[in-house]
Amino acid sequence: MDAINKIIQELQKAAVQVANLLQKREVEYTHGSNSSGDNQLKVDILADKLFGNILSEIGIKGFASEERESAVIFYDNDNMYDTNQEIPMQSLLVGFDPLDGSSLIDSNLTIGSIFGIYHSEFIGNKLLCGIYFLYGPRLEMVVARDKKSLHYLYNYATHTWDFIQEFALQEKGKINAPGGTQKEWFNGHKKIIEGFFQEGYRLRYSGGMVADLHQILCKGGGIFSYPATKDSRKGKLRKLFEVFPFALIFENAGGEAIDGQNRLLLLDTKSIHETTPCFFGSKREINKIIEGYKKISL
Repeated sequence: MDAINKIIQELQKAAVQVANLLQKREVEYTHGSNSSGDNQLKVDILADKLFGNILSEIGIKGFASEERESAVIFYDNDNMYDTNQEIPMQSLLVGFDPLDGSSLIDSNLTIGSIFGIYHSEFIGNKLLCGIYFLYGPRLEMVVARDKKSLHYLYNYATHTWDFIQEFALQEKGKINAPGGTQKEWFNGHKKIIEGFFQEGYRLRYSGGMVADLHQILCKGGGIFSYPATKDSRKGKLRKLFEVFPFALIFENAGGEAIDGQNRLLLLDTKSIHETTPCFFGSKREINKIIEGYKKISL
């Protein structure tokens, strides 16, 4: 078993535990907030601890979590590898959001966990694998690796992850999932979003990134946007924990992922909690975003 598969296998075990944890209605907030200023639920901390404990025991270089101020590093090295050889475990870093959309727990909406496996550095062009788990009516997983995005279902009877499908986005979709507080949108962005609706796109937005992006993948296309806004000019979503893993997932599925003009996976990262505007979707929708943003001055 190679190192990345070993990490995935351990994360699968932890995801089943988190799914079981979510069967309880744990909706109490703590007295603190995470590094991004979000209020923390007790279940956020429990999920972070659970994933962190597992990652601490498998010999990776280190990990970083949305819920922690700084990265946890075990091996201070820059091991390189020949692409024809197995990647050493001590060269791998994992960045993760233990519970994305946890504020939706009290209303029993679908939430998820997001992971990126990086080689040596926490930057987009060193991302080797993107993963998310979906805690909904079913426990599901999507893995982006080797130019594919594969979809799995957890079978509670056999305790196995059963393959469902390989995602392949169409050139054009029908879903429009626009994030951000609308009164804080720039007029140019608002015009682009309204343009999609005028073309007949359907509004599908729950406020949970994993659920909304998963729906676009399952339905074969569409557009998810979380732009720069008047009150958050660098966007809200974190590059390492949310944006980069989904960028790889969408690109492997035949879609695209940009910040308005630039490919997300080519963006630099100066800190582990850095954010960016982001757009994920089918090629036709992304082309409309690019053309629209050429005319916008933020």
